[in-house]
Amino acid sequence: MPQVLEFADVVVRRNARNIVDHIDWSVSDDERWVVLGPNGAGKTTILQLAATLLHPTSGRVSILDETLGRADVFELRPRIGFASSAMARRMPPEETVLDAVMTAAFSVMGRWNEQYEAIDEKRAHRVLSEWKLDHLAERTFGTLSDGEQKRVQIARAVMTDPELLLLDEPTASLDLGAREELLSLLGGYAQAPTTPAMVMVTHHVEEIPVGFTHVLLLRDGGVVAAGTIAETLTAENLTETFGMPIVLSTEDGRFSARASSGS
Repeated sequence: MPQVLEFADVVVRRNARNIVDHIDWSVSDDERWVVLGPNGAGKTTILQLAATLLHPTSGRVSILDETLGRADVFELRPRIGFASSAMARRMPPEETVLDAVMTAAFSVMGRWNEQYEAIDEKRAHRVLSEWKLDHLAERTFGTLSDGEQKRVQIARAVMTDPELLLLDEPTASLDLGAREELLSLLGGYAQAPTTPAMVMVTHHVEEIPVGFTHVLLLRDGGVVAAGTIAETLTAENLTETFGMPIVLSTEDGRFSARASSGS
């Protein structure tokens, strides 16, 4: 399958420390990756590289057949969907949910003087329906719950039919009900045949949606293991990743992990 993302010996160095340390990694267009690791492992930095928001200190990052540093990122970014809490904080609180999603067509936050066509509004309404947000179309973003805001950010990210979808901790801070609703939606989306390649950062194996195919495990900026979830998401690899004995269990395609009672 064609590759949509490739890291070749990638280093990101800050304050005399490699926060991404000589990483080799690739994502094909039919793969859905979850990136796991402790705080400071380099997860968000990797996502920022993939989103063209950061350049490597050394090594090569290729995104959608373009090399970061040589490509026009303003032409590349509309082909990438990106949802994160940082982006949610930039959304004007008085923006309606419909406009919050529709403005993705112009890669802006906050509707101003852009002229939208009927097809843009129709597409926005369809995306809102897919993410169970259609009843909130006229609500303002600032009045939404955390779970609703997370879904709006994802709906905005898929509005332009991206070729690569990046999600930075989409279920962080959500209560159990909101988390499970979002994971169900993400699982259904991940398994649809027209869905683009996906990369999702999380801290917890419990937040891996059904339908995700691969896992990248990071520690101290380096790769502990990478590959299919079936082969790579093991208690041994999680133990090495988090630096403590881990017990892993699975049920109905979902995972749970805890510290070993013998630790």
